[in-house]
Amino acid sequence: MRKLEIAVVLGIIMTIAWANFAQFRTTLSNLKNGVLRLHILADSDSQEDQDLKLLVRDTLLSHSEELFAGCDTLEEMKQRAIEEKETIRLLAQDVLEKHGCYDKVTVQLVQMEFDERQYEEITMPAGAYDALRILIGEGKGKNWWCVMYPPLCLPAASDEGWFDAETTDILTEPEQYEVKFKCVELWDKLMEKIDQ
Repeated sequence: MRKLEIAVVLGIIMTIAWANFAQFRTTLSNLKNGVLRLHILADSDSQEDQDLKLLVRDTLLSHSEELFAGCDTLEEMKQRAIEEKETIRLLAQDVLEKHGCYDKVTVQLVQMEFDERQYEEITMPAGAYDALRILIGEGKGKNWWCVMYPPLCLPAASDEGWFDAETTDILTEPEQYEVKFKCVELWDKLMEKIDQ
């Protein structure tokens, strides 16, 4: 009888642990699928190219209100990014040319992998995110990124509580979730191998 009781207790513990893991994984998935990042890659790591990247950043952020006015949802923001790709490219190209640089600018809306990154008081977990990606020249230099939606880096951004309490805790206190992050990472890698 004692073995049966131990088995039942272990079963309950495993069920609770699995439910907790599944909820955390769902929260992370919702976060990654609910964000649009801005990602600007410099041509190279030279100081000149890095300075140009920041000038492009400043110009795009200063025009963000007119480019993305009225976008209240992620889908509206992504659709507007597609519609305004050429305007965004021309703004970036103009900045470069005013500073004597004639590198080609490429603007894409992509889904790409990001490492864990910190932006002000939040830490965005590693994973695949949608991004408005601006490549300057070869795009082989260090990048600059921020979160466009919810508008955490745009000048018109406000603290509207874009994320629920659990997600906010994950973003602002990631060290408390390191084990869970690692478990999700290992689980996702295992699932990728099984799918292959």
